[in-house]
Amino acid sequence: MLLAINDLVKNYGETNVLRNINFSLSAQENVVIEGSSGSGKSTLLYSIGALEEVDQGKILFNGSDITKLSDEKKAFYRNQNIGFIFQFHFLLPSLNCLDNILLPSKLGPKKDKDLKSRVLHYAEVLKISHCLKKYPFEISGGEQQRVNIVRAISQAPDLLLCDEPTGNLDSKNTEIVMELLLKVSNELKASLVVVTHDNDVSSYFQRKITIEDGQIIS
Repeated sequence: MLLAINDLVKNYGETNVLRNINFSLSAQENVVIEGSSGSGKSTLLYSIGALEEVDQGKILFNGSDITKLSDEKKAFYRNQNIGFIFQFHFLLPSLNCLDNILLPSKLGPKKDKDLKSRVLHYAEVLKISHCLKKYPFEISGGEQQRVNIVRAISQAPDLLLCDEPTGNLDSKNTEIVMELLLKVSNELKASLVVVTHDNDVSSYFQRKITIEDGQIIS
C-alpha cells in the first residue's frame, strides 16, 4: 500500500474542513477526488503532500506517518516522493523554463542520471521544447502549465498530486494534459491523484472519490 489515510481531521478555527477521512491508494493506482468548491478536496490533497498540518489522524506513506515528521523531513518527503501540479504554475520569473524545471533536483540529494533526458523527452511530448530557454513571461498560460507538469514529473515521483491541473486550459489542452498525465503516471509507475470539480476530467478515471462538506460520500 503506497498511501493510507486514517481518520483524518482538519479544522480551521471552528470550521470542520475534513471530517474522519479514510481511504487508501495502491502503488501505480489512479484516483480522482471530486467535489464542489469548498468541499475540502484541495485541503486533503495538500495534507497528503505535507503542505497542510492536520489536527487528528494519520497519513501513512509506505507505512510511515508523515504527520509526525519535522518540517525538514516533510520537505525531504515532498522533494523525494511527490510531484505537485497546481492550477497556477508558480514558476519563478527570474529563471528560464528549463531552470524552473530543474530546480527541485538541485534542492534535493537525489542524483538522477536520467533527469536531463527525461526532461527533454517530456518537453518534446508536451510541445514545449521551444520554451525551455525562455522566461515564463515570454510564453502563454497553457505553455506555462505544461512547463509546470514537466517540472512535477522531472524526478520520476512515486506520487503525482494534481490540484485542478486543467483549470486554466481550454478543452483541447485539457484533453492533451489529462491523456499525458495518465500516460506519464503509467510510464513512471507512479500513482496519480487529481482533484477537480470538472466532470470532463473525472471521466478519465475509473476510481472516483466524492467529498462534500469535508466528508467522503462516495
